[in-house]
Amino acid sequence: MEEPPTSAPDRSAPARQAALATLTRAFGWSMLAVLAIFLVNTLLTLAGGWPGPASVFGAEASARGALQLGLYILGVAVAVALVRRSRHTALRADSERIAAFNAFLIRAAFFGVLFVGLGDALVSFLRVEELLAGLIGEDLERNLARSQFRGVWMHVPLMLLGIALAAVTRTLGFVWLSLLIVAAELLIVITRFVFSYEQAFMGDLVRFWYAALFLFASAYTLYEEGHVRVDVLYAGLSLKAKAVVNAVGSVLLGMTLCWTILLVGLGGRSSVIYAPIRSFETSQSGYGMYVKYLMAGFLAVFAVTMLIQFVSHLFGAVADLLDEPGHVDHEASPVAG
Repeated sequence: MEEPPTSAPDRSAPARQAALATLTRAFGWSMLAVLAIFLVNTLLTLAGGWPGPASVFGAEASARGALQLGLYILGVAVAVALVRRSRHTALRADSERIAAFNAFLIRAAFFGVLFVGLGDALVSFLRVEELLAGLIGEDLERNLARSQFRGVWMHVPLMLLGIALAAVTRTLGFVWLSLLIVAAELLIVITRFVFSYEQAFMGDLVRFWYAALFLFASAYTLYEEGHVRVDVLYAGLSLKAKAVVNAVGSVLLGMTLCWTILLVGLGGRSSVIYAPIRSFETSQSGYGMYVKYLMAGFLAVFAVTMLIQFVSHLFGAVADLLDEPGHVDHEASPVAG
């Protein structure tokens, strides 16, 4: 008796999966390359006076503008070439590598605002109590009363110290930052109602640290799947269906939001992020902290770190869709702080 013919295995499925993985990696790494070049071009255009890549399409085309446009083309070409050379690299490995680099950026930002907050609050306290001149001299005291001097010669070194510390430690410290915020608010309550003493810099410190906690922790919370989901249908989906939702949402919603913040906030010399940083803007509270311009920069840090994390999130989602090993069920484990 003749056996019925069996269907041949679908040999094109692995090829399609490999193509999807390569396409996803090329898109993600190109996105990161464009982000890096965008930040460089923004600095060249707004601070260096270069014409910008869009000038190539106008009447005032120049070699500098062409170079800035060429950087984007070169960045994407290099990203695609590197992906093609490492086509056997797993999406999960790339996702973890990107997330680890993003965690370093967040650590550096955290330690930077920690040191700047403590240092600026101390200087503000000594100024308001008229103790600063006796410690460092009248000339330096007058210079520290100027936001440009304090920003360049005090804030920048403290932020560099934060970057150095972030390179040698793995803790993100959001729990400790939360504790410091509570301690700073408690200090305001005690000094106001017990000693009838309150200064503007005390409230500035709380707002400075709270803004940093909210904006810097967002990318790490995305990594840990800790954001609250309002989609009641998502919880009941299968792993692959969740992967599709996460992948599409990362591109269409997450990355779009981040680029909107960057393009609007850094779109010109009078934009909402760049203008305060350029002028070292301070609050109108007199002897308060000189950190308002840094709080405007928090939005850029938020957008950059979230965009990087969305690329990592995209890689992880497609890895789940392709059944790559190493999936972590964040819903079954508590969020780390």
